[in-house]
Amino acid sequence: MILPKMPANEAKRLSSLYEYHLLDTPPEKEYDDITRIASQICEMPISTITLVDDTRQWFKSDQGMGFKETPRELAFCAHAIVEPDKVMVVNDSLNDIRFHDHPDVVGGIKIGFYAGVPLVNADGYALGTLCVVDHKPNHLSEVKLEALKALANQVVTQFEMR
Repeated sequence: MILPKMPANEAKRLSSLYEYHLLDTPPEKEYDDITRIASQICEMPISTITLVDDTRQWFKSDQGMGFKETPRELAFCAHAIVEPDKVMVVNDSLNDIRFHDHPDVVGGIKIGFYAGVPLVNADGYALGTLCVVDHKPNHLSEVKLEALKALANQVVTQFEMR
């Protein structure tokens, strides 16, 4: 397993994340609706709205995950926020050098596929991701990727409206 790199703007990114006061808040229907739609559109059993702070990834909303956070060093999403202008897609986790021996790939929830769209605010900071996960290798069509990006934009809009 390769640990995620830190974004170059990490201190400012974290400061921006904390200004939203979203971490450790109760579930909200608006976000749960988005993760439900993401799972349905992408035909994936798991979807999350993930916020990445200094030590963990915390799930503001999830479909099918079953827990609220994981350590940052185990977070696929921590890899995704390093390049905020790109969707991170891992079609087969066992064949990806970063994740082939990851505890949640070889055991745990069995991540076989991951796609994460960075949630980038107006200041350009990736606060986390909207992601979908499958237990087996998979892929997303360009149409489904575009739909996932549109949903990620809606998540950021919800953040900004708070």
